[in-house]
Amino acid sequence: MHSESDAAVDDPIVRVSALTMAYGDHVVQRDIDCAIPRESIFAIIGGSGCGKSTLLRHMIGLEAPAAGRIVHVGRDGGTARFGVMFQNGALWSSMTLAQNIETALAFEHEVSPRVARELALYKLSLVGLAPYADFMPAAISGGMRKRAALARALALDPELIFLDEPSAGLDPLSSRSLDNLILQLRATLHATIIIVTHELQSIFATVDTALFLDARSKTPAALGSPRWLARHCPDAHVRGFMNRGADGVDGAAEAAS
Repeated sequence: MHSESDAAVDDPIVRVSALTMAYGDHVVQRDIDCAIPRESIFAIIGGSGCGKSTLLRHMIGLEAPAAGRIVHVGRDGGTARFGVMFQNGALWSSMTLAQNIETALAFEHEVSPRVARELALYKLSLVGLAPYADFMPAAISGGMRKRAALARALALDPELIFLDEPSAGLDPLSSRSLDNLILQLRATLHATIIIVTHELQSIFATVDTALFLDARSKTPAALGSPRWLARHCPDAHVRGFMNRGADGVDGAAEAAS
């Protein structure tokens, strides 16, 4: 794997070691090694079918590795607390936005209805949706549902936030707004954010480091900053992916700035 730097990451919040992901005899990816720094924004990228979302599911424990291991380390030395925003939002359609968050809280804490309501309103305020607390998911826009799903991911004050294709299906303005929100939450909450995405503008706007999974070799091809991957990565396939489209890296970076 080509890497921008061989320097070790001190005190990573996630460490992936010699990971192989497989379904029976079908190997999705193998030999995945990476360490994710605290309070960074880390992206899992690559072409369709390379295993991006599969790696995320392994990271959050929904699927077991065929080999290797994934370790989350919290600030207190225990397992890091995490929240997840799934690609389609996965909000409970029969509940209001506030009730979605209150229910998530109930899985972990015994709190009074009043405290649960206050906490739900606070989480919704972080994503600019407090006035919509009593709206049903079907009554708000797609971009707002993404924000509501993000608020629910924040319910348990996670150190680590996983986002699966957060910009999928959004118009450019809503996507840009969500990118800004992700940066704001990282700064406000001091959280580490791991994103699965294929959106170049979002990658250049938000991501510190990206891991490129190659569907052909079924191994990671490169690890580095988006601009290094686009301009200096020795792998031409990676550079082509990062420069796809009429404007390539310069156009994506300019649009993201």
